[in-house]
Amino acid sequence: MSTWANLGLQDSASPLMEQLIFFHDHALLILVMITVLVGYLMFMLFFNNYINRFLLHGQLIEMIWTILPAIILLFIAFPSLRLLYLLDEINEPSVTLKSIGHQWYWSYEYSDFNNVEFDSYMIPTNEIANDGFRLLDVDNRIVLPMNSQIRILVTAADVIHSWTIPALGVKVDGTPGRLNQTNFFINRPGLFYGQCSEICGANHSFMPIVIESVPVNYFIKWISSNLNSSLD
Repeated sequence: MSTWANLGLQDSASPLMEQLIFFHDHALLILVMITVLVGYLMFMLFFNNYINRFLLHGQLIEMIWTILPAIILLFIAFPSLRLLYLLDEINEPSVTLKSIGHQWYWSYEYSDFNNVEFDSYMIPTNEIANDGFRLLDVDNRIVLPMNSQIRILVTAADVIHSWTIPALGVKVDGTPGRLNQTNFFINRPGLFYGQCSEICGANHSFMPIVIESVPVNYFIKWISSNLNSSLD
């Protein structure tokens, strides 16, 4: 999660987020090069005393400043399109998680495991533990196995929501009557925080998301204990 004075992106927890960070740095480098070049040219205009009374057109320079930006845009467009298709690719998932947005909380269903399901509410400030994070912790966390392909299906029961986890590079809109899907791969254990990033009503900023990434054997134990409790 973001910490105080964190001006950059969060540390990635998935290969797709690593690629997003690489593309961000790549585009930023091109922007810095353009800014320095244009700034230098504008600065030098203040000290340029040359005039040309007979200059009516400059076809060469016009060709240069038309073709060069097009080439620069290609250097941004091709990596962007590659990343766009990578984000949309659905590999064979090990676990499918369904997320349903409500005003203003999330419901989750593990449809692979006899429909283990629960609601996830934000913990109020007066009930939060000393080591908890205000406005970010929830009463029921999503537990997912690391080093596994996870597919998430996102929808909404009332208005448009958006299921967003910055550290995983995941942002999926939940639209009523529509089922959107994406996938991600968590490559390290930990707690990953997110929030609804759609303006879905008065309390839209108070429906956080918490993923607890654990090894596969811990995940199997967690699923087994939930199945046994639901059977009881």
